[in-house]
Amino acid sequence: MPHQLENTIALLAHTPAALDALLRGLPEMWTHAQEGEGTWRVVDVVAHLIEADQVNWMPRAKHILAYGDSRPFEPFDRAGGQDGEKTLDEMLDGFASLRGEKLAELRALHLQPRDLERSGAHPALGHVTLSQLLAAWAAHDMTHLHQITRILASQYRETVGPWRKFLGVLHCEGHSEPA
Repeated sequence: MPHQLENTIALLAHTPAALDALLRGLPEMWTHAQEGEGTWRVVDVVAHLIEADQVNWMPRAKHILAYGDSRPFEPFDRAGGQDGEKTLDEMLDGFASLRGEKLAELRALHLQPRDLERSGAHPALGHVTLSQLLAAWAAHDMTHLHQITRILASQYRETVGPWRKFLGVLHCEGHSEPA
């Protein structure tokens, strides 16, 4: 599918509400659960989304527009963002506000199709376009929504009994390559 910026913005704008509807008010049994030792909790995933919005997506978009390929992006700590100081509801509120700010910044750039083809230098991936970066932002959101539903469902891995064979989310593992 060719990249349509307005469609990407629409998807990005819905992520906070999707998270809010799924997670707000859940007991800690759900929000602090993991899929296994060394895996993220739901609250860690939300903290990571906040961190990514703060230091990754829009800063890199502006970096491409300012420097192109002449300077690589600052590395992003994909494992960063764990925040034990706020409640999940506070994090959800903060994420919604932050996402609104970042999308306002994106809209204010008044990007044209030629801007989306501008490129930058990713420290690990090499040459990337602004279009790819913005599409990755939306896909990143979907990856972590998927991860959250997988974490929640995994709490029923044994409890569902023989139905497990019909519940694909219980057979799903992470899909990202190691950092």
